[in-house]
Amino acid sequence: MFIGEYSHSIDEKKRLAVPSKFRGELKNKVVVTRGLDKCLFVYPMKAWEELAGKLGTLPVGEASTRSFTRLMLAGAVDVDVDKQGRILIPDYLKEYADLKRNIVVAGLYNRLEIWDEKKWEIYKLGAEKNSDEIAEQLGKLGVY
Repeated sequence: MFIGEYSHSIDEKKRLAVPSKFRGELKNKVVVTRGLDKCLFVYPMKAWEELAGKLGTLPVGEASTRSFTRLMLAGAVDVDVDKQGRILIPDYLKEYADLKRNIVVAGLYNRLEIWDEKKWEIYKLGAEKNSDEIAEQLGKLGVY
């Protein structure tokens, strides 16, 4: 399980060191794809295969499911984790998430999210301001 947030940086070769706490669960290969809110999602292979399988069964006749499936699957790339625990972020994904040098890696249960540090701070402040409303919605869903 992935939890917590960690500040890291992308080097000049577009490599990101995955927090050491997460490396064992990620193993040697991960999938990086476009995420929501202009971040990147990073999945261990097993979690990615489960998600991709679900996406593959969505109705092709519905525009919203086609768009979401395209966002996730066409934007995905499988990436090796090197011996130093680094992954390479392709240019198109770096541009999508507007990643600069300083980034945040956030653990979210079955995936990691990669955020530009400034965008993460803005997002987090907004979520903190709305935490009561978010909790109410989760309560209606029986989650909180």
